[in-house]
Amino acid sequence: MASTQEHLTTASFRHEPVMLEEVLSSLDLAPGDVVCDCTLGGAGHSVRMAAQIGEEGLLLGIDQDPMALRAASARLDREAPGTPHKLLKGNFGDLDELLCKAEVPGVDAFLFDLGISSPQVDIPGRGFSYHEDAPLDMRMDDEENTLTAAEVINTYTEADLTRVLRTYGEEKYAARIAREIVRRRESEPIATTGQLVEAVKAGIPAAARRHGGHPAKRSFQAIRIEVNHELDVLERGLEAAVRWLNPGGRICVISYHSLEDRIVKRAFQDMSQGCTCPPDLPVCVCGHHPVLKAVTRKPLTASPEEVERNPRARSAKTRVAEKL
Repeated sequence: MASTQEHLTTASFRHEPVMLEEVLSSLDLAPGDVVCDCTLGGAGHSVRMAAQIGEEGLLLGIDQDPMALRAASARLDREAPGTPHKLLKGNFGDLDELLCKAEVPGVDAFLFDLGISSPQVDIPGRGFSYHEDAPLDMRMDDEENTLTAAEVINTYTEADLTRVLRTYGEEKYAARIAREIVRRRESEPIATTGQLVEAVKAGIPAAARRHGGHPAKRSFQAIRIEVNHELDVLERGLEAAVRWLNPGGRICVISYHSLEDRIVKRAFQDMSQGCTCPPDLPVCVCGHHPVLKAVTRKPLTASPEEVERNPRARSAKTRVAEKL
């Protein structure tokens, strides 16, 4: 019999996919295409993509969260039974290895829906939410990843905590928060999300806590990114995806904060750039050729109607590029 948490997970992983119609329009899928959803989640995007590629196509789904894979597999079997699909457990930073294992020669479309999924927040025991008191974990893959948020909080030096909070959370009061964390853990380990929230609040001046949303939001984002190495794997995943794209294939990336969006923007710009030689050189010596062209000059954003219906879409930015 499935556990209570499994029932909660199956229900939770049915959250509405962000910018679904914009994604489908941008990827421009056709029957028989091979499409790879690098952040499968509950298969909200994938179910619709499967309908577009049909029985002649192939859907590849990647997720490092075992719960997500189980929920997505059940949903695809139920809602897209005619479309062949392969679900792969892993991190899209290891895309080369995963696609070799899937034995596909190339891919026609990639989707990356970055950040944390709603179900991961909704299950308190995962330790992602600053609204629920739970053990400090924050691992997206609790089978392979051994680094937990508790270890980061209780073993990193004050300088390293400051770096993490400032770099990954863009937290103005990073140094003060790190100092407060270190002070408190000298008495007892900080073991729960509730304890961390209190430490963060104590490190932020009272006047600053009155605006800008929950005071722990940026710190929790920073620690989650550190635990899961999110920005490092994003760069690797984007580079690998472009290598595997067939000519004319498209890559679509949905990001939710400026750190992610800057990485995507820079990667697309770098891979869209041609010759970098000085203009006065008579012949090109750099040998640099563009491999992408931008489909979206500026990032797409969710409509006001979607934001009202699905608040998670408020910060979403979608960029799309095409393989030359």
